[in-house]
Amino acid sequence: MKSFFTWFNNLYTVWLVGLSVVAFLWPQTMLWFDKPWIFWALAASMLGMGLTLKIEDFKAVGRIPGAVALGFGAQYTLMPLIGWLIATVLQLEPGLAVGIILVASCPGGMASNMIAYLAKANVALSVVLTLCSTVLAFFFTPMWTSLLAGSRVPVDVWGMCLSALQLTVAPVTLGVLIRWKLPRTADRIGACGPTVAVLAFTLVTGGIVAASAESIAANFGSLVLAATVLHLAGFGIGYGVTKSFRFPESVARTVSIEVGMQNGGMAAALAKAHFAAMPLAAAGAVFSGVMQNIVGGLVAAWWKRRKTE
Repeated sequence: MKSFFTWFNNLYTVWLVGLSVVAFLWPQTMLWFDKPWIFWALAASMLGMGLTLKIEDFKAVGRIPGAVALGFGAQYTLMPLIGWLIATVLQLEPGLAVGIILVASCPGGMASNMIAYLAKANVALSVVLTLCSTVLAFFFTPMWTSLLAGSRVPVDVWGMCLSALQLTVAPVTLGVLIRWKLPRTADRIGACGPTVAVLAFTLVTGGIVAASAESIAANFGSLVLAATVLHLAGFGIGYGVTKSFRFPESVARTVSIEVGMQNGGMAAALAKAHFAAMPLAAAGAVFSGVMQNIVGGLVAAWWKRRKTE
């Protein structure tokens, strides 16, 4: 069974792209996966993340403070500004602009840990960076979205803070507590955590693509261009900044991946909840999720064949 889960998880991009195509061509197949399902699917994936973490993992932050500070700072400064710059330069339609800025302001996604492993990066650092950015997303995601997208549309900052707390901090904390008090139970449930995350974002993507099929068709070129440029820039600038501070290759790869890959599922859920009148906001988030996994997979394949030092 474990080998099946590993095989299934490694084909994440295949399931993501495949269901996106099905949902786009035949929307009725995924229209049932709407707002309540999206929320609980993302919460379940965050719980799975929490179940894999131990108290000792938090102590790892203190052992690599420089790399953590750089990665976290790049995640929550460079990426939101890149998203805003892309939306401005490409003169994106307001809904799509909000979606790109929102996804750029979100924490790192769990898929980044898998890409870090495939790219021979520092997986422990990747996990710590994802954890830090996720736990503090309740503050930074609404703040950056309000600052950078507030001139385009009204942003419910407090509502987004509450949603982010419910989606990230609460389930991750619950998972850590279960791991602490009931480690055997956490082992049994947590073994399925990565698979739950794969299923969750794949279904979230399918549901939003189905609900936004017409808008996607009308803005397909802009969606692909904006999402692709966003993540290519995130990977490239994250790597370049880390190298400029003379960090090792493995750390540079890790920060590059963490900056370049966002929690698209969270962005999609927030877009659905707080920008429901703008279907392109959620569509931009899920498109970003698809493109970042394609770009991440290609980058990992490139780095895997090259030494880290």
